[in-house]
Amino acid sequence: MYFSSVAEATAGKRPLDSPDARSKARRRFLRSPGQTIVVAFGAVIVLGTILLMLPIARSGPDGAPLITALFTATSAVCVTGLITVDTPLYWTGFGQGIILLLIQVGGLGIMALASLVGLLMFHRMGLRTRLTAAQETRSAGIGDVRRVLLGVLKVSIMTETVVAAILTGRFVFGYGEAPVRAVYLGVFHAVSAFNNAGFALFSDNLIGFATDPSICLPIAAAVILGGVGFPVLLEMRRSFATPRKWSIHTRLTLATYFGILFIAIAFVTANEWNNPATLGAFDEPGRLIAGFFQGVVPRTAGFNSVDYGEMKDGTLLATSMLMFIGGGSAGTAGGIKVTTFIILFFVILAEVRGGRDVNVGDRRIGPRVQRQALTVALLSVGLVMLATLLLLEITSLPLRDVLFETVSAFGTVGLSTGITADLPVFGQIILVGLMFVGRLGPITLVSALALREKQLGYTLPEGRPLIG
Repeated sequence: MYFSSVAEATAGKRPLDSPDARSKARRRFLRSPGQTIVVAFGAVIVLGTILLMLPIARSGPDGAPLITALFTATSAVCVTGLITVDTPLYWTGFGQGIILLLIQVGGLGIMALASLVGLLMFHRMGLRTRLTAAQETRSAGIGDVRRVLLGVLKVSIMTETVVAAILTGRFVFGYGEAPVRAVYLGVFHAVSAFNNAGFALFSDNLIGFATDPSICLPIAAAVILGGVGFPVLLEMRRSFATPRKWSIHTRLTLATYFGILFIAIAFVTANEWNNPATLGAFDEPGRLIAGFFQGVVPRTAGFNSVDYGEMKDGTLLATSMLMFIGGGSAGTAGGIKVTTFIILFFVILAEVRGGRDVNVGDRRIGPRVQRQALTVALLSVGLVMLATLLLLEITSLPLRDVLFETVSAFGTVGLSTGITADLPVFGQIILVGLMFVGRLGPITLVSALALREKQLGYTLPEGRPLIG
């Protein structure tokens, strides 16, 4: 009887492992924006690893080892900047070109895919919500996909071209570089800066240019433009002179990003002013330039014009906090994003004041956004703490250096106190995972939370567990 029922129930159906079933499963898999992004970036990292393992990519006699190629490719695609080898000495021109290409693909792809995720989520909203979102973001609607992607490309190329031209001129007339070499240096560092990657073609990164405003300021400007996020840049281009028309996202991003930026510059400059191993080694104008630059790059560029291994513990802790917060959404910066940080701040403020709603200006922040911000922040804290604990267990390195390294990897910053190359293979694999999750985790997590929201047809009785 049982077998007969099963046979009848399955009659006329294709086996679960048939080609059609597998094809449908793949199509269902690719419908998820988060899964698509993870697969795409994973594929680029694998391809980059293979190319960097070729003998032509390394200056030595043989190709790069798997872990070195994997670490470098992940760091480039995830626009992090952490390295285990000396970029200008270890890699040939071909290898450096591959790194540059991976940085551009990673940075441009992240911006484009993050914007596309928003548009895909837009498709899933109801009519009333779509109309409200269109009014809020000043968007023309779903047909904006092509315009958004072209806008990303235009902003990237324009910014990188201008910065590359400035740097090229400085390398030629200020440092006597040959024109071709100067163009190469200018383009590489412009792309690395706008994409917040932090890769440099100098063994000491940018320490040799710490007091040169013609090098540091254009790079810092590119870092800021890439870090605030493309949606903000697009809206600023449309309505720069009319702030009252800015969306809540743009207002929150700009206010929080530049507010934290000002605090970071002031703190780093003041705290390291008399440190002879960092800013104290320069004259006063040089200290101001280096202090400004080191206040900008933790948002998550990764360049360094001073030795972070010589910084005070307080500066390292403050820098870790900056790296964890990161920059704007749908940009080239990492971290939990400034909007996540400021939303949580307003949640706390509303609770302290006894308010029923979380209000920001003339807008109310809904419970769903609050839960998403809390989820992203707490999962990120847990991931960083777990990675820190694992590295402490497998190495004898001090906590301050390990914590700084893990936060830098998760925030896709690339700053280091100099311990990256000293980590064992398993430790470097942990950082590879952190860079990948840190770059793609917030995007995929938020999109998954938004697309899987369900409305229950009932409400349970309220419970009041003790808090605190």
